[in-house]
Amino acid sequence: MTAYLAVLILLGLAVRHFAVNPLYNQPATSAKPLFTATLTDINGSKQNLSQYQGKIIVLNFWATWCPPCREEMPELSQLHQEYKNRNVVVLGVAEDELAPVKEYLQLSPVAYPVFIAENESADLGMHLGNDKSVLPYTVIIGADGNVIDTFFGRINKPLLEKSLENLLPH
Repeated sequence: MTAYLAVLILLGLAVRHFAVNPLYNQPATSAKPLFTATLTDINGSKQNLSQYQGKIIVLNFWATWCPPCREEMPELSQLHQEYKNRNVVVLGVAEDELAPVKEYLQLSPVAYPVFIAENESADLGMHLGNDKSVLPYTVIIGADGNVIDTFFGRINKPLLEKSLENLLPH
């Protein structure tokens, strides 16, 4: 009986520890890794992503070899166009090399900025909640720099608009 009670107490303490300890199973809450990153744009120039601080960001990780990534890009482009005057920016981060990204975007242009993060993308995505290494992966970041929502897999414009509605002034 005492051993049973001791196991229950230890189990209760372990559950309490993991439930309140911020290092375990907690989604990313800050987009600081994004704002400290410097990535290459499609023209080959290095860009400091801190230039987007203070904006509502729809950050989309994608690759040219990923069919669902390519399928969602027209809707992301449309969202960027419709919301750019409301302090919203869509940013694409390609987990790919510059040449195939440039080639793809010549055939299927988008209205939003695209950055190349061939090696940095997985780390940046992981810091922003992509613990499954899934593409596409989309993060909604509020103007305050906090992660509001994350999406594994293909998204669509209505889903993103639902996430954005509470962030936009009415």
